[in-house]
Amino acid sequence: MRGASRASFASLTDRLAAEQVSSATVATRLGDELFAVVGLLDAEHGLRRALSDPGKPAEEKGAVARALLHGKVSQRTEGLVAAAVESRWATPRDMVDALEQLAVEAMVLAAEADDTLDDLEDGLFRFGRVVAGQPDLRAALDSTWLPAERKRELLAALLRGKVTPVTLRLITQMVTLPRGRPLPVALDMCASIAGRHREQLIAVVRSAVDLTDAQRSRLADALAASYGHRVHLNVVIDPSVMGGISVRIGDELIDGTVASRLATVRRKLAG
Repeated sequence: MRGASRASFASLTDRLAAEQVSSATVATRLGDELFAVVGLLDAEHGLRRALSDPGKPAEEKGAVARALLHGKVSQRTEGLVAAAVESRWATPRDMVDALEQLAVEAMVLAAEADDTLDDLEDGLFRFGRVVAGQPDLRAALDSTWLPAERKRELLAALLRGKVTPVTLRLITQMVTLPRGRPLPVALDMCASIAGRHREQLIAVVRSAVDLTDAQRSRLADALAASYGHRVHLNVVIDPSVMGGISVRIGDELIDGTVASRLATVRRKLAG
């Protein structure tokens, strides 16, 4: 988001923070309701355009949103949606994107209230790895011919009891309402919001063998000292690294693997 959309989104996140939602039940309901509004606005293009039209008075758009939602959602949800449609957005898509990200934020608040934020991040990461390694599963989840209800049943069978309820809710939402994004991109969005919420970075660590708890702790501490933020480690066991580890944080790669050093030698020899 840029310009007016960025400012409007910042205002909405401040409003959500001001709600001081500390109950997992309340936060989960808020997230579910915001996701439902996102689905409605994605399906009803005319309504989305009308509610984001910069030529209409903000109060008028807010009144329409409140009349549409009153009695159907909680007052918190009604207020957040009204505030969103009263704000200025560069595009109608930005407004709906903002509501979706608020929904994810609400789910993160639910995980925080349940003290399962680490589990949420780990669950999103592990599921992303499972999907990446099983083309048939990814094809089924990405398919347009498989009904959303069938996808929900498939995810419940695969994940219930293996991830937290909030994690399952978020994954199900990203699968059944992808909004034109590949699933890995949607999962990364959720993980990034969870990481930002705790003001910590997410590091993907590749190693030939699993790291001990002590090694994980030392690595996380070293990265935190270097980046100035807490760092959550997602460790991937990858025999191709041969030795050492590689660490990716955002677009930055710190590669200390034997495989990388051998590749460098081969390039020099070839040159």
